[in-house]
Amino acid sequence: MIEFYIVIVVLLLILAATDLMVGVANDAVNFLNSAIGAKVAPRHIILLVASLGVFVGATFSSGLMEVARKGIFNPELFVFADVMVIFLAVMITDIMLLDLFNTFGLPTSTTVSLIFELLGAAVAVALIKIVKSGALLSTLPDYINTSSATEIVSAIFSSVAISFVVGSLVQYFSRLLFTFHYERRMKWVGGIWSGAALALLTYFLLFKGIKGASFVSEGFVKWVGTHTTQLLVISCVFWTLIMQTLITVFRVNVLKVVVLFGTFSLAMAFAGNDLVNFIGAPIAGLESFMAWRSSGIPADEFNMGVLGKQVKTNTVLLLIAGAIMVLTLWLSKKARSVTDTEVSLGRQDEGIENFAPNFLARGIVNVFGVVGIGLRRIFPESWRTKMEQSFQPVSLASMTVADRPSFDLVRASVNLTAASMLIAFATSLKLPLSTTYVSFMVAMGTSLADKAWGRDSAVYRVAGVLNVIAGWFFTAIIAFTVAATVAWFIHTFGPWAVGVMVLALIYFFYHTYTVHKKREKAKAEIQEAVQESVAIPATTLVDDTSRKVGQTVKLISDIFRHAITSVLKDNPKGLKQAGKEMAELLQQSETLKNKLFFAVKRIQEERSEASRLYLLVYDLEQDLIQSTDEIVTACRNHVENRLSPPEKAQTKSLLTALSKLDDYFKLLSQRMKDRNFANIDDITALRQGALNHLEEMLSIQIAGIKSSKYGFRNTSLMFTLLLETKDLVQISYRFAELYHSLHHNGYLGDYTFLNEPSQT
Repeated sequence: MIEFYIVIVVLLLILAATDLMVGVANDAVNFLNSAIGAKVAPRHIILLVASLGVFVGATFSSGLMEVARKGIFNPELFVFADVMVIFLAVMITDIMLLDLFNTFGLPTSTTVSLIFELLGAAVAVALIKIVKSGALLSTLPDYINTSSATEIVSAIFSSVAISFVVGSLVQYFSRLLFTFHYERRMKWVGGIWSGAALALLTYFLLFKGIKGASFVSEGFVKWVGTHTTQLLVISCVFWTLIMQTLITVFRVNVLKVVVLFGTFSLAMAFAGNDLVNFIGAPIAGLESFMAWRSSGIPADEFNMGVLGKQVKTNTVLLLIAGAIMVLTLWLSKKARSVTDTEVSLGRQDEGIENFAPNFLARGIVNVFGVVGIGLRRIFPESWRTKMEQSFQPVSLASMTVADRPSFDLVRASVNLTAASMLIAFATSLKLPLSTTYVSFMVAMGTSLADKAWGRDSAVYRVAGVLNVIAGWFFTAIIAFTVAATVAWFIHTFGPWAVGVMVLALIYFFYHTYTVHKKREKAKAEIQEAVQESVAIPATTLVDDTSRKVGQTVKLISDIFRHAITSVLKDNPKGLKQAGKEMAELLQQSETLKNKLFFAVKRIQEERSEASRLYLLVYDLEQDLIQSTDEIVTACRNHVENRLSPPEKAQTKSLLTALSKLDDYFKLLSQRMKDRNFANIDDITALRQGALNHLEEMLSIQIAGIKSSKYGFRNTSLMFTLLLETKDLVQISYRFAELYHSLHHNGYLGDYTFLNEPSQT
């Protein structure tokens, strides 16, 4: 039996390292988004500052480790075998949940996930114990530390509203003070403002956060506590003098100092507050194993009251955890995805939005619009004019997209200062406050106050915020449910269940990796289009459009084949595949639409007529997508409604048409990819052969209707398939004509635009 628990302990430690990686990938947004969004320094400098904060903060986590041991459940009512199941279920669930959110670039709360995973696993094991012992279900609350759990959950969710309000108010008054032309007022207000911000950050870092350090003596902590006021005043004066000197003598932009210091402080607060979320359960499992092994008592009899004692975690373990987090910070691609989501929701200018509007977002925007109109009437017109001048953003049109910050240093410094204060304060009180909730809602509050959510972007940004918040609530529900299920599974089936869950976890990682890779590829294509630093030459334009058309034609051919063969074989699974491919086609179309605006802007001015190529390609692709969607829908409805498949003769004719279309689409797609349009006679011949066959099938269908051979349902399906397929052939052939015309008018070959393209 001891071998089984040794395996579990080793597995817990491996899972701890894995959880650190997926957890940091999600939480990195909390301390990186402001510095990256404001482009305060090169990315490697920002990561260096954040890494130092994470590494130092890792040693401040010891006091919070009690949450995993006794913060959610009462350990004295469980035995060793029970708590090991709980801790293992928590770690497996946490890794899967966080990796899922990372894959889709959504920030979520690692604290909430830990709490509800502990709660779900503990409830499941407690229910098993109650049923086996024959006790009443009313005794379940005895197993859960309800007072602590309620306090923690209420603190976390109340932080959402508090953080949003604090961020909005601080940013509003900061913008009134600085305006968007903050450099004009830095000489007389920059030193005082930056000094106060740094004093507050220093206060919460040292005078509050130091209480959790595993290497600091209690005497020093007590001395700091009794001299807090004096130290805070000294710090404020010290930093103000330093900042004013940097402004006056060295002409330094001190807001950059504040942002980098804030990045360090928030990274440190994150590590000090959230490290428990990743290694708390494994360390508690290791301590439980050490206590059980030395007791000589069977695993299902050894009481775990030992977890109720306060224990300081070994500093070496904390430093190892910090090192893993730092490496993840530098290497994780998913961390960048999560950071990009928050930065895009808070950016000052418009652009491609990541979230679609919904009815709730529209309602909120409309309500705030009415409230805003009412509030404006309260203030005199002279006040309103003065305030509106402070909120006139600086034009960044002269900067390239690559160099353009998402927001300025004033907002970045407010984001970090306000969030750091709130999180570090919670850390000092040993409250596992969600760093994600605080930092995200502060950033959203400052965005609102800064009028970053304008008429052309507000509904998209609000929809994004609502999606993220909804994800937070789902985090709690999913964490509780999955952890409870995993705990029951392991408790019931033992070692076999552990093996199954490990295999499931490996498969889950592989699947999310492939999904994330596809998403990043699509995002990269869009980002490539919005880079305005270099105008698009003709070569790039032709290469890009022809390659994309070739991919589209190939995908349409696959969809068409799956749809036709599925309706002939009455196969719903094949139609599901066609549906997935149709979704991919729609995504490609959306990407092309997003690229269209930026591509037209980038086309060389003297060759601006080339923009018509992008427009025409987009227009033709929309027609192709519409016809393809009609075919898939008709086939799906026919199969789902259990209608009779086509007759034998129709099936034979459709298979012949499918073969002809395969040959036609394959040749057209290959020519597009090879950019070979000097002669399209072979494409024309295949196209005409396919059209002749479709016309013959239409004539046979009409004759069958008149002779009552074919009924209404059969005819409805066949007419849709034949007519929409004709459209597919004719529309796709226009691509061949277009590029053939471009070739003969000088658009291809030497890739120079000499004349307008001939109309075809």
